[in-house]
This record gives sequence, C-alpha cells and structure tokens, in this order.
Amino acid sequence: MSDALRPWPDTVDWHPVSAKLTTLKRLQLLGNLIIPAAATAAVWFVWHWGWVFLIFGVIAAGVLIRVGTVGRSVRSWGYAEREQDLLVRHGLVRRHLSIVPYARMQFVDVSAGPLERMFGLATVQLHTAAAASDARVPGLDPAEAARLRDRLTTLGEIGKEGL
Repeated sequence: MSDALRPWPDTVDWHPVSAKLTTLKRLQLLGNLIIPAAATAAVWFVWHWGWVFLIFGVIAAGVLIRVGTVGRSVRSWGYAEREQDLLVRHGLVRRHLSIVPYARMQFVDVSAGPLERMFGLATVQLHTAAAASDARVPGLDPAEAARLRDRLTTLGEIGKEGL
C-alpha cells in the first residue's frame, strides 16, 4: 500500500550524495554568520547598545541549530535512475520528489563553484521545458557527475527518437 506522506518509493535503488557536502554546507552557514557578527561588533563599539548582542545571539542560535541539522538534510538527498525517468529526492520537513522523464530533458548541466571544487564536488542540473520541473543533484563526485550527465544525455536522445 502506498503512503501519500512518504513520497519516495523504497522499490528503487537510491544513490546518495557525497558526505563532503555536509562539511561544505556547514562552512557556508558559518560564513553567513560573519556579516551579522561584524555588524554587531560595529554597532556595539560605536553606540554601546547592549541589546544588539541579543539580536546577534538569536541569529547565531538559529545558524548553529541549522548547522546541527545539515547532516540529516544532506543525507536526505538522493537520486535513482529508472528505465524511463530520473527520480531526485530531498528534504527533511518538507519532502520533495522530482520525477524527470528522460524524453522531456532539454539539456543537462554540470557545475562546480569555487567551494565545491575545493571539496571535490559538482552539481548536476537537469533542464526541461517547464521551469518548475527542473531538478538538481548537488554534492556529486566530479567523475560521477560526468557519468550521470553523459548517461542522462544519451537516454534523453534515445527517448526523443520515439516522439
């Protein structure tokens, strides 16, 4: 029996993303704390407003809670290659399952920003005619990202031949 609240099927072989993505996301979150910390210090040194530390504390607590949940969030990412489509899942509280038919893909993009390259990671982005149906798979080893890109491109071309 299918459960509507459990969006990803257990009958497929899910491939996880790299655990290195957890460290990358944590560093990005902590980096986002630098600007509020600098602003808090500047306001305190200029005007000596003690309550700015309360605001910074709330921001810092939120960031630190998010840093603690990043591992579970990254482990929720996965993808599965099926015969006719690609499934991409993610999310802890609000779960997302994208099903992209190979024949509907227009192009597949592999990207890696400076931090991703530093951690040896890449992101595969699938583009379709409907912008809402685009899916991405972050945190892949570059070799796996290239393999997935090539496979999806080949399957997309084969699927379009039947149209």
